[in-house]
Amino acid sequence: MLTITVIPMMDPSSLTRMAAIVALAVGLAACGSSEKTVDQEASAPASAGNAGALVGVTMPTKSSERWIHDGDNVKAGLEKLGYQVDLQYAENDIPTQVNQIENQITKGAKLLIIASIDGTAITTQLQEAADKKIPVIAYDRLIRNSPNVDYYATFDNFKVGVQQATSLLTGLKVLNADGSAGDAKGPFNVELFAGSPDDNNATFFFNGAMSILKPHIDKGTLVVRSGQTDFKTVAILRWDPATAQKRMEDILTKTYSGGDQVAGVLSPYDGLSIGILSALKSNGYGTSGQPYPIVTGQDAELASVKSIIADEQYSTIYKDTRQLADVTVKMTDALLKGGTPEVNNTTDYENGNKVVPSFLLEPIIVDKANYQQALIDTGYYQASQLG
Repeated sequence: MLTITVIPMMDPSSLTRMAAIVALAVGLAACGSSEKTVDQEASAPASAGNAGALVGVTMPTKSSERWIHDGDNVKAGLEKLGYQVDLQYAENDIPTQVNQIENQITKGAKLLIIASIDGTAITTQLQEAADKKIPVIAYDRLIRNSPNVDYYATFDNFKVGVQQATSLLTGLKVLNADGSAGDAKGPFNVELFAGSPDDNNATFFFNGAMSILKPHIDKGTLVVRSGQTDFKTVAILRWDPATAQKRMEDILTKTYSGGDQVAGVLSPYDGLSIGILSALKSNGYGTSGQPYPIVTGQDAELASVKSIIADEQYSTIYKDTRQLADVTVKMTDALLKGGTPEVNNTTDYENGNKVVPSFLLEPIIVDKANYQQALIDTGYYQASQLG
């Protein structure tokens, strides 16, 4: 059945009032729609505009082969994702690195990746970054005494030291490769070197190594004939090979001139190892009658891998910088997209102001027995580079 509704005739004034009500309702609806759009825009991630953003990357120096690889790998990974990259090297000069970071902030960098020269010297620049809401990732070296460090990408640095000490003892045959006790009883004369005192990693390396070596020193299996065992005495500022060479020469002159020989040297970095070996060679080591001591290292730099193959340096700690770059690139991408980066350590890396969430990678001991498998088969080096 058809129902017909009859609307009473309205006078002109009523029609005017009705039109005003309808107009007001439409206007309010439009305002409500507009407010919803604004709210949606406000709740959208601030990172929505970060596609193609500029990322500032600062590395310590090109004088170390590994930092060149680090910088190149980070840059390539970020550019593959469409980001712009300002990659800078400071040649181990703190004011230069400070200026580089300030310039990157001025240029509009949306994130900073910093492998610091001195982890305590860039506090002001980190505050500038924080004021502009620029996240900071500490790359392989922990930045200290600042709350404005968001994440840390590195290797298990205490374990690096443990591995260096273990390798030293294995080379001396105090330990077997499987960690069991070896046949050699000593005593063996050893000397200790540590990294730069302004690099937070250096203390991790040294403490890790001493956790293994000290029991053997205490019971006399190892003898540090120079008596130099504290970190401040054995540390080498800026990881400088020439300084390490000079210190080794001084130790040999003052401590071993009576005919005693050095059996082992704890070296935390390949560059130092090369300097140490040069000092030893100048003092008659490296012959059939006086072979080189067991000398450790770190970073699997090309010159040191060749030295290992030639039976000079005994070992190095391989840290695959490709993996470190990959982790850092993923952290960067997550942050710039408004996400939360993956970490696997939230307890150990206290920087004097906060515990910095970290992602730790695994280092590997490399010596003559496994360099092929570790370095060539993985594509880190080509066989022709080591020939």
